[in-house]
Amino acid sequence: MSVFKKPSAERAAGNALLPLTLSLALSLAAIASPAYSQSVPTDGSVLPFPAEPMKGVAKPRLQDSTMQWPDPSQRLPANAPNILIVLLDDVGFGIADTFGGEVHTPTLSRVASEGISFTGFNTTSICSPTRAALLTGRNHTRVGSGTIAERAVAFDGYTGVIPKEAATIAEVLKDYGYHTSAFGKWHNTPAVETTSIGPKDHWPNSYGFEHFYGFLGGETSQWEPRLTENFDSVEPPHDDPKYHLTEDLVNKALKWVDDYRAFDPAKPFMMYWAPGGVHGPHHVFANWADKYKGKFDGGWDAYRERTYKRQLEMGVIPADTKLTERDPTMASWDSIPATQRPFQERLMELYAGFVEHTDAQVGRLLDGMADRGLKDNTMVVYIFGDNGSSAEGQQGSISELLAQNNIQNTVEQQIAALDKLGGLDALGTGKTDNMYHAGWAWAGSTPFKGTKLMASYFGGTRNPMVISWPGHIKHDGKFRQQFHHVVDIAPTLYDVLGIKPPKVVNGFEQMPIDGTSLAYTFNDASAPTHVKEQFFDNNASRGLYSNGWFAAAKGPFIPWDTPGSAKRLANWDSAKDEWELYDLKTDFSQATDLAAKNPEKLEELKKRFLEVAEENKDFPIGAGNWLRLHPQDRVKSQYNQWTFSQTTRRMPEFAAPGVGRQSNVVKLDIDIGESANGVLYAVGGAGGGLSVYMEDGKITYEYNMMIIENYKAQTEKLSAGKHAIEISTSIPKPAGPADVVITIDGKEAAKTTVKRTVPAAFTATESFDVGVDLGSPVSEAYFDKRPFEFNGTIAQLKVELTN
Repeated sequence: MSVFKKPSAERAAGNALLPLTLSLALSLAAIASPAYSQSVPTDGSVLPFPAEPMKGVAKPRLQDSTMQWPDPSQRLPANAPNILIVLLDDVGFGIADTFGGEVHTPTLSRVASEGISFTGFNTTSICSPTRAALLTGRNHTRVGSGTIAERAVAFDGYTGVIPKEAATIAEVLKDYGYHTSAFGKWHNTPAVETTSIGPKDHWPNSYGFEHFYGFLGGETSQWEPRLTENFDSVEPPHDDPKYHLTEDLVNKALKWVDDYRAFDPAKPFMMYWAPGGVHGPHHVFANWADKYKGKFDGGWDAYRERTYKRQLEMGVIPADTKLTERDPTMASWDSIPATQRPFQERLMELYAGFVEHTDAQVGRLLDGMADRGLKDNTMVVYIFGDNGSSAEGQQGSISELLAQNNIQNTVEQQIAALDKLGGLDALGTGKTDNMYHAGWAWAGSTPFKGTKLMASYFGGTRNPMVISWPGHIKHDGKFRQQFHHVVDIAPTLYDVLGIKPPKVVNGFEQMPIDGTSLAYTFNDASAPTHVKEQFFDNNASRGLYSNGWFAAAKGPFIPWDTPGSAKRLANWDSAKDEWELYDLKTDFSQATDLAAKNPEKLEELKKRFLEVAEENKDFPIGAGNWLRLHPQDRVKSQYNQWTFSQTTRRMPEFAAPGVGRQSNVVKLDIDIGESANGVLYAVGGAGGGLSVYMEDGKITYEYNMMIIENYKAQTEKLSAGKHAIEISTSIPKPAGPADVVITIDGKEAAKTTVKRTVPAAFTATESFDVGVDLGSPVSEAYFDKRPFEFNGTIAQLKVELTN
């Protein structure tokens, strides 16, 4: 697949600069490490490549010496393409109208009409693992990414660290001469390594990306995102009513492209553009959601029926595909009370609007590249989701981490809390962290069973993908149904560029690539799949694809029923799981279980699964559930005492003291004037958090228990001058009640009891801040005054965890 056109005029013009720019860099590298240059092979098996030797002659006398830069090495094919990888978040197979769904996705349709579409493409069923597999070409557990970074545990396949023995495509392509950049969601850095002090050797720039702009965690507010640029925290524009993170990511990406074109256009570039859209919270401008008013009033069961019919009519799915049935544990639309339906319908309208808005921003990015003359030599790989649609909203939620924390609640309780914030109009704004009902996620995975977090069913792993490459891929209107996986993207890029995966990168011997190039499908829609075997596992929902067969075990975790899953996990044994068997050659949707009819084949695949799982460092099966059984083992800071200053900002919650979930004592020395105002310290955001702030000289302690409950204690007004403040919190067990006592200058001033606390985390990326509440504000009391910076002096703030 390494057939390339004649260099474009722009690229050719840039080549004139190459001897000056590239040769200078190469010569300086050679001077720095001549021994390395002489000992390293030049065939690409060891990266980085050795520097070219100087062509001049060095004599003792300057007059007798000659100086000549070496000719630049051409390690890439002439006119090697720019590469744009777009990866959306939490979008299932049955969402986009491009593939038969009901959400308008004109950009996905445009790329499909200019290239080819894949309906047999799979992900890992969850965020961090899919991204690690995409970037490295290796199976997720083999590269330490068996679960999301925040749920990492001390088993080799689940550490949350991509090893240096698995170089990313950015590292390899950069060494071959590409410029590299990443924008948006990263989610492959250990949660306790995201502070400004580091370590930063697991940040995007340390994995081959020359430029990064986005967020390090798994999700963030679209209105007040917790942003990082390269190695530094940055803040979005404050209170800009037109700001939205996805739009910002396009603007920053095109700015980087402008810099690339200005400074070094002779080289191609690789951009990894992975927005937070459409992971929760589902934040989008109301006018985008309003496009879908009334369109989902029939509910999720009817949505599946309509989508299935269109998928058949469009040829997205084979004519003999069956529509799988709703799981008995999943609520039907008919079971939803009429009083709750406006709430459930609006949540889906917001999701749909968010999807369309995100796809529109991909369009802006592609248009911007085309306007800059880059379209004709850019390969676009547009992956519509890193897993299936997400059921983590459970029954529909105004604060999505309620489910992650397994906090019991009712829809009525959520609607009552929402009414205090402004009712349905508050959904999608910065006042909520809304997520739709799991039924919509199931509908978004039509025609399959399952949702995100289920690796046993294609509802969790099957995602649409389209690829365009002008002059090399011709649109033929045929869907590619070959079975493929996200690990296949890296070897595909290496294949079309004629790159052999290196054996050593930066001194680290590389593990083998697990993926298989899918470039053979570019010009042959009906070619037999080259993938013989593919392993899946997430939270013990697991499976093995083998030559058209698929063996699957659902496992103990039901994504749409966290409380029920907790009970199932208590007595679960992986060795006793029931397995299912599907013949994908005749059963596209995994509708007919053949386990009873073909037990020999099932036993063969079950045995092989254990072999492959061990090879891929997947043991113990179900390691992703460890923290659900042992929450005390969560990744956390090694410290139990901290001393902060008034300038302490942006300490990510997972690295910060757990003042909202553990017993602790906070001591502050403050100096105030009359009627002091502002935040003393805060952690979390509008979806849940803890804040201690002053209004008109009074100290308020506020515990925002994921919006649905709120607890406060307030002191009398303090006099101007210096004061010693102590806030003592006793929490006897995870999720237990908290007794909070505020003392001022040694005297009790206020107290309250928080009836239940958040056991894991308020948010995914919000931070602990002193003297201000950056990002999403914890308290509605100062929502309109955020970030509500303290107007007094905090000499120091000390925190000690006491259990």
